[in-house]
Amino acid sequence: MAMDVALGLTADQKYLPSKYFYDARGSKLFELICRLPEYYLTRKEMSLLKKFSGEFTTGFENGDLVELGSGANWKIRMLLDAMNHAARSGIRYVPVDVSETAIVSAAMELARLYPELTINPLIADFTTDLYRIPYGRVKLMFLFGSTIGNLDEGDTRSFLCAVRDCLGPRDRFLCGLDMLKPAEVLEAAYNDSQQVTAAFNKNILLAINSGLSGNFDPSDFDHVAFFNDSKKCVEMHLRAKRRVRVDFSAIAFSVSIEKGETIRTEICRKFRREAVEKMMDQAGLQVSNWYPDPNNWFSIAEIVRI
Repeated sequence: MAMDVALGLTADQKYLPSKYFYDARGSKLFELICRLPEYYLTRKEMSLLKKFSGEFTTGFENGDLVELGSGANWKIRMLLDAMNHAARSGIRYVPVDVSETAIVSAAMELARLYPELTINPLIADFTTDLYRIPYGRVKLMFLFGSTIGNLDEGDTRSFLCAVRDCLGPRDRFLCGLDMLKPAEVLEAAYNDSQQVTAAFNKNILLAINSGLSGNFDPSDFDHVAFFNDSKKCVEMHLRAKRRVRVDFSAIAFSVSIEKGETIRTEICRKFRREAVEKMMDQAGLQVSNWYPDPNNWFSIAEIVRI
């Protein structure tokens, strides 16, 4: 965190990595976002999981279900419910998440609901720590919520190459993808009327404060989210209402932020199928199956190693 914050807040376009959204409070706020009427992504993806979970899990036994950026357990439950008790008893579920609070809470609930299931939580950053995922068993890996869209092109390439290195000849990787659609639909999803997304965005400042003994005041910033057509992504920023100075006593680091200057907290890239197939191919991967929702607003790609 110290390195990320020092690098991000001294860049020409200041930024904070979006992985720091997900402390305990941030994880709860994101769960609320997923239920908002404007935030279509979760509903679309859940409908696809409901429809295709049986297909995803048919024939999968005595292997590892590896969920990257697991957070809450709504989606894995749809896959588990598509399997019978005997099949689940041979499965090992490996949730991977940076938030210890979120991963432990979700794992405890799953252990209560599925006592036959072996759960092996891994507190790690899936963008850098895929080498820590257990080997030796067949894997069904998945990254839901279009989380891959939070990575820029360079980081996406590095991540997909790491995924390729994790996959054996019988392994599969399921990836949720938010598709390109009208800008007004996209912008509404990140500017909800209840301002839950604004609270979630500002919470990253509190998470950084907690980790580095900082003195960010969220009230000094406005939530800003817009669709950047040239980059085909939604950008989330925090814009300073006044000139502020922030001190981080844990690392003896200070930074000034000018009035009107922004800190970019997240990018949310949107995709076309052709672009997805191209980026997979460049990483030595191949889209073996494609599962779109009826409006082509959201898709799940099944990916294998070439």
